[in-house]
Amino acid sequence: MPPQQKTSPRTAMVLAAGLGERMRPLTETMPKPLVPVAGKPLLDHVLDRLAAAGVERAVVNVHYLADQIERHVASRTTPQIVISDERAKLLNTGGGVVKALPQIGGEPFFHINSDTIWIDGVRPNLERLTEAFDPDSMDALLLLAPSAHSIGYAGRGDYLMAADGRLTKRPESEIAPFVYAGAALLRPELFRNAPEGAFSLTALFDRAAAVGRLHGLRLEGVWMHVGTPDAIGQAEAAIKASTA
Repeated sequence: MPPQQKTSPRTAMVLAAGLGERMRPLTETMPKPLVPVAGKPLLDHVLDRLAAAGVERAVVNVHYLADQIERHVASRTTPQIVISDERAKLLNTGGGVVKALPQIGGEPFFHINSDTIWIDGVRPNLERLTEAFDPDSMDALLLLAPSAHSIGYAGRGDYLMAADGRLTKRPESEIAPFVYAGAALLRPELFRNAPEGAFSLTALFDRAAAVGRLHGLRLEGVWMHVGTPDAIGQAEAAIKASTA
């Protein structure tokens, strides 16, 4: 019998609450998710990609200049937008998901930073994440980009990846071949016994890695780290070249 096709997640969490300090002065008057790249706000690049992947509902957290984001997504129907309000307290990448879990539900879900952007290869990377995800052996499957060849990235990388896809955090004094591309497929169980209040999702990734349940998938295509105003031009040039 042919292998059974996996069902793509119908829900996603999009992180859109950050302060965007490295993107100043653009973010003095607008939140980073609404900064345009190639004629479209970063947030719309993400939401359009989720819609194409079959996601029906996206939980979007908001904090900084939250009213602008709420107005921007108010008329959107694909995917349906649910706001997770963090105006009172910014909860960081981990605490924000914990607050939103009742709205996310009990099934595995896409987790995407609102400022991550990439050019797909032959097949969409979210489709590849769905196919590679095994909830029996994984609590998290991260989309990883090559540290050395990603546009706008000059860091030391995040992870080492074994042949079976298991991830190990980069030792502090070393350089790792892969950087987290800001997109993942997560089980809600990853957040069991999570810290209260604000905390980084990295803490839960580390915990999953310690028991062999953090895996990675190499991104096919080109990932662009749009972290500063200068990086916008690089990203736009890459997008233009990909459509030429």
